[in-house]
Amino acid sequence: MGIKERVTARVVDLFSHSEKPLQNTEDYEGDEGLFGPGSISWEVLGDVSSFVGGIRALLIQAAHPEVAAGVADHSSYRDDPLGRLSRTAYYVTSMTYGAIPETEQAASMVNYAHKRVSGVSERGREYSASSPEYSAWVHNTLTDSFLHAFKVFKRPMTETEANQFVAEQALIGERMGADPLPKTAEDLRNWINTHPDVADSAALREAIKFLKNPPLSKAESFGYRILQRAAATTIESDLQEILNIRSSRLNLYAGKVLIKGLRWALKCSPSWKAALNRSKAEFDPSLFRNDV
Repeated sequence: MGIKERVTARVVDLFSHSEKPLQNTEDYEGDEGLFGPGSISWEVLGDVSSFVGGIRALLIQAAHPEVAAGVADHSSYRDDPLGRLSRTAYYVTSMTYGAIPETEQAASMVNYAHKRVSGVSERGREYSASSPEYSAWVHNTLTDSFLHAFKVFKRPMTETEANQFVAEQALIGERMGADPLPKTAEDLRNWINTHPDVADSAALREAIKFLKNPPLSKAESFGYRILQRAAATTIESDLQEILNIRSSRLNLYAGKVLIKGLRWALKCSPSWKAALNRSKAEFDPSLFRNDV
């Protein structure tokens, strides 16, 4: 087995601890889903820079004490980190590349799970994962992080492209009951970086400690830490202070090198290819691996 195959097998295994998304997507021939072949979302989420974006989002999400408390009190991330990773990937993939029935199923599953997530945070505020404001923090930080990672680790984007991505992703946020949903990249970035509710908390510190060193194999940990440190470096300085993380040009450079290598091995997301095939769209097959 060559290096491409070994890298691919390891990465695929990380996301194989729950139901596989788009298993029957070919049954919905002609259904372009929420976005379609001409969307920015399919390109952004189809690139391996989304790995960094996902980590970045998890780091930033921990800065909201009520959101962090909901994760600490109700999530299985400590005991089943790869299961949680796979379930999150299932949701993101289904909402991005799924046919409309698949997006509806994924949204319904997450909304049902969120109904049971409620409590009181360390600072005495009640929280509910179903509340529009907390859903907005999770959704908006994810959108901003995928966008920022793509621009840093893949290619520059025009203002029009960035705004299109944010507007497209807002369609997902609406289905999750999130509010507010900024419609431009600048408004989104400002909403996150000036959010009045961010603060330090015990749940934040626990989440950051875990995200810096999750229980992975030696080889997986080596690659993950490079991506995690690169993701941390892209976060705005005020949020870095709250999260107790620092910027590093070396970490950013190492992240770019690793992402370039992963892109060479993995190419574009097989879910993107499946969605293109379902939509009967023309595409360049060289963008994708031959085994998918």
